[in-house]
Amino acid sequence: MVAVTAPWPSWRCGAVAVATPPPCPRWRCPRRPRPQSVTGAFCPAHEDAAMVSCGLDRGRFLLSDAAFPGSTTALLKRPSFCPAKRLGEQPELALPAELRGRGVAAGVAVLLQTSTGRILLTRRAGTLSIFPNVWVPPGGHVEPDEEVRGQHVDHKLLDVGLRELEEETGLHLEVGTFSWKMLGLWESIYPPMLSQGLPRRHHIVTYLLLLSTESHEQLEARMCPSESEVSAYAWLEPPVLEAIAATEDGAESLRNGPSVLPATVGITELSNGSSSTTQLPTSTFLNTAPAEGEDVERVSTGTKFALQLWLESLRE
Repeated sequence: MVAVTAPWPSWRCGAVAVATPPPCPRWRCPRRPRPQSVTGAFCPAHEDAAMVSCGLDRGRFLLSDAAFPGSTTALLKRPSFCPAKRLGEQPELALPAELRGRGVAAGVAVLLQTSTGRILLTRRAGTLSIFPNVWVPPGGHVEPDEEVRGQHVDHKLLDVGLRELEEETGLHLEVGTFSWKMLGLWESIYPPMLSQGLPRRHHIVTYLLLLSTESHEQLEARMCPSESEVSAYAWLEPPVLEAIAATEDGAESLRNGPSVLPATVGITELSNGSSSTTQLPTSTFLNTAPAEGEDVERVSTGTKFALQLWLESLRE
């Protein structure tokens, strides 16, 4: 197997590596002059998704078009407006020198589903450098040296997801109180649209589904969110989640969603060390990513992808 590290905009070592079938039995790291979509390494230019094998090795998240020891198979997808994809179509655009050495980072996000059928989403703090005020599941980065020897890749990623869940929300899930599965992989770039600026961050996010045996009321009693990362949170019910999944960013037409929804959704807001409950218009959760101009409060495009896979898992 030939391992090709795939950060943007050059092909030097990053947290995500792409492995392809070997043209010769030695390692190589080709230099490419422009950023490249990781998803684009596995699918034709006119498509935005592919099935891949993935694994975690010495803090690097490996992707391959063929199975390898310890790997698992998952769907990898990018948005139709993926900036790395668009940059390849617009050779007149160039990245500034300070952005040329940054690689692709690996992340994990957790869809926590309660026994009452609700899913926890958090609103990112407005002070964060990427995706401020956007609703996402709890999650974070895979650290460079993050690996537990002897574990399958899924379990390693689960450890990351559980750690990030506890760091962001204060929720510690005991072994035996939940089951889980991998949903899929999402290629995320910030800013999400080229109209909002050239790429500054590039991630491959693994979405995990955690099925808790506890109700949202039981989990709510243990919530202690980190205000530096979370400005609000909500336990959303299935009809609202289904409607969110139907508002696919960049799609020419909307998916079919529930015809009747509540006018508002109850959320908990955090400010200066205290929390308060309030109502947020349901329409806020149904906002789509604007093609131009400043971003709006909305659910992230990757979260919508994960919710679509969650809905498919319910039908299985």
